[in-house]
Amino acid sequence: MKRTRALLAAGTTSVLLLTACGGSGFDDQGSGGGQQSSGPAKLQVLIGSSGQAETNAVTQAADAWAKGAGDSVTVTAASDLNQQLAQGFASSNPPDVFYVGSDTVASYASNGSLLAYGDELKDKDDFYPNLRDAFTVDGKFYCAPKDFSTLALVIDEKAWQAAGLTDADVPTTWDQLASVAQRLTTGGRTGLVTSSEFQRLGVFAAQAGGSLVTDGKATANSAQMVQGLTYVKSLLANGSMKFAADVGAGDGTEALGTGKAAMTIEGNWIVGGVASSYPDLQYKVVKLPAGPAGPATFTYTNCWGIAADSKNQAAAKQLVEAMTSSDQQLTFAKAFGVMPSVQSAADGFRQQFPAQAAFIDSAADAQALPNEAGVSDVITDLNSKLEGLGTGDPQQILDATQENLEAALK
Repeated sequence: MKRTRALLAAGTTSVLLLTACGGSGFDDQGSGGGQQSSGPAKLQVLIGSSGQAETNAVTQAADAWAKGAGDSVTVTAASDLNQQLAQGFASSNPPDVFYVGSDTVASYASNGSLLAYGDELKDKDDFYPNLRDAFTVDGKFYCAPKDFSTLALVIDEKAWQAAGLTDADVPTTWDQLASVAQRLTTGGRTGLVTSSEFQRLGVFAAQAGGSLVTDGKATANSAQMVQGLTYVKSLLANGSMKFAADVGAGDGTEALGTGKAAMTIEGNWIVGGVASSYPDLQYKVVKLPAGPAGPATFTYTNCWGIAADSKNQAAAKQLVEAMTSSDQQLTFAKAFGVMPSVQSAADGFRQQFPAQAAFIDSAADAQALPNEAGVSDVITDLNSKLEGLGTGDPQQILDATQENLEAALK
């Protein structure tokens, strides 16, 4: 499933349209001023839904809150979230509450579209610290993380057993991953298959201690970043790793489900993808192996944004608190497969979904991609270069990315 591609592809280009696009907004009280209207609130909520299950679950939760609060809520599943937000803001009539990706929060914050309310939440310290950081811009915690996903190693159990591997062989280091990937590569099956995007390959750079941005400065071509991509190239060179497109698959889930891969690197959204498309696949999920700098993975998350121009801000914050409560997030987890963004729900998640424990156990090691404005466009360009990593030069690829990042961060 193209979950991370959907989360990250919006970039800052769409956000910049907020000051340029026309079009109709939302028929509510949410235009101008940011002052609370009197009487019952009529909240408009715009979501980027993963499917009908998510739309239904959010609508039911919003209706239950509204009934208790004496307000009303209309939930709309966007066909194009960023475009519809752009139209709403351009017409000074945005939705009161809406999904915001960690890659676009800085752009929305910089043009004044977002209300910075995170520090006012009574349970703000219950959110995972790295999720709070993902939605913190210039020291302000803007919005409550609604849920999150992490990346883990997903293994075809039949292929694993056929290679004579046991639980004792689950890789915990780069060397061990390279070894089992080689053993699992036979005939038409490749040991490890992932997409070629930085959103997957970047975990190896993180495990080497690298990051695209460090303390606000571009560090794309650091020795650690080069080390991470050089390791990936070594697996590609010996044939124990391939990109999904090179085995005729759309992504790692498809490669695993169709028997073209023995292992892949995916997030917890793979559970739904396997259940719907490959119900006979027997697989297990384990944490990614640690690199030279220790364990690391990526986290992907959205927050509940509140419009700075909304006249229903008090009611909107109450709705968000209800949506991010431990019990409600566990209900969402059961309905559409996300992981709760609050630490108090972690044990409940493990109890309900023991086969997915590795995903939530990776939370402490998870890093969000940089949220500075312009970075997502740089990553898009980097992704085009990474398609040729197998025959390319990691240093040259990252030197070009460094130049682009430095320009974006000025």
